[in-house]
Amino acid sequence: MLHLSAAEQYYFYNQVTDMHKGCYGLCGIVQNELKKNILLGDVFVFINKRHSQIKLLQWDSDGFALYEKRLEKGTFETPGNAQNSTGILLTHLQLQHILQGIVLKSVQHKKRYTTHV
Repeated sequence: MLHLSAAEQYYFYNQVTDMHKGCYGLCGIVQNELKKNILLGDVFVFINKRHSQIKLLQWDSDGFALYEKRLEKGTFETPGNAQNSTGILLTHLQLQHILQGIVLKSVQHKKRYTTHV
């Protein structure tokens, strides 16, 4: 079961991905293109050319977990700041919105107190 939490880091790969790739092919992208260590437990998000299919890859302490979603109709949205970067850090809420088909630009957050450590 997919569980998104604030405790994880979510990286959106901002390049077209061949959805025939499995865990090891996507792991190669993480290491060679994003220059990240897959074994840290971060979640990596990949999307196809038509934006109709998405894959999430994570190392889950004893093996890879791969989540895949293919839309029958419509497309997934990409983050607005995705033009100039290969890997974009997402919040768990942004990823949840992408998976649910919510337009990211239309989401409004009320101001909240935050501590800066």
